[in-house]
Amino acid sequence: MPDTAFVNYLEHERRFSPHTIVAYRNDLRQFRDFLGRIYEIADYADVTHHMVRAWLVSLLEQDQTAATIRRKLSTLKALYRFRCRRGVQDHNPTTKVTSPKLPRRLPTVVGATALEQLLVTFSDRTDFSGLRDGLVLELLYGTGMRRAELIELRRADVDLNQRRILVRGKGGKERLIPFGDWLAQRIEAYEAARTQAWGEAAGVPQLLLTDRGKPLYPKWVYNKVKAYLGTVTTEPKRGPHTLRHSFATHLSDNGADLNAIKTLLGHANLAATQVYTHNSIDKLKKVYQQAHPKAGEPDELPRSKAADSE
Repeated sequence: MPDTAFVNYLEHERRFSPHTIVAYRNDLRQFRDFLGRIYEIADYADVTHHMVRAWLVSLLEQDQTAATIRRKLSTLKALYRFRCRRGVQDHNPTTKVTSPKLPRRLPTVVGATALEQLLVTFSDRTDFSGLRDGLVLELLYGTGMRRAELIELRRADVDLNQRRILVRGKGGKERLIPFGDWLAQRIEAYEAARTQAWGEAAGVPQLLLTDRGKPLYPKWVYNKVKAYLGTVTTEPKRGPHTLRHSFATHLSDNGADLNAIKTLLGHANLAATQVYTHNSIDKLKKVYQQAHPKAGEPDELPRSKAADSE
């Protein structure tokens, strides 16, 4: 049951990240193990929609979350679409299988004041580690880029003169994100410390380096961000994506156009961006209270005749 061609397609044509490729490989391996153990088959072409549903049920019985099951089913759907397009088989057993519904969850957001309190603590840092850690937080919150995008950010991608960053997102899609003078100063200070600590760091094009002069990696970024956010918030979710959520939500709260936020985040469709309007309802309420003639204190109601006769 080879899936090498499919994985090569994801890696070289779709240009998925290494992290995503690993997730796809694991999903397919788990599905193959299930088919061999329960149905004793070893060919994707022999799979029926009943077998796919049975796998999903087994995942539910293992207390897998709806989000995890949806992702695994998405992997299978992508595999069978690929096989059908390439003429490997003529039927798709996943077309009759629906994904479990996700509970509506709002993104975790850290308040702007709390984030400002955190970022200002790096203002007096002049050492390489301090400047780097501060820049990691500034980039995640100041641009809304993803963790993988941050790790792969190259020195050549930062244009200090034009105040913009070239970000390579999912599927190799590129987008330009503007930044202000404050972030530019942070980048310049870090660059100077990096050069002093590591010279030109030959062979390392990435902008951000560990204390050993190597490129950052996912667990490093997650642990750093979680530790720092833990000093200003008690939210249980405190990873890099929390800063991305905060970036988008704060833009929305301050009146940014939803399409502009979509472009900055690199979303493929507007529906993915609309979740960030959730906190803006508070602002809308304030506007309503200030602007609508019937939003204030109620006028004194006319007394009824019955009340006057009492």
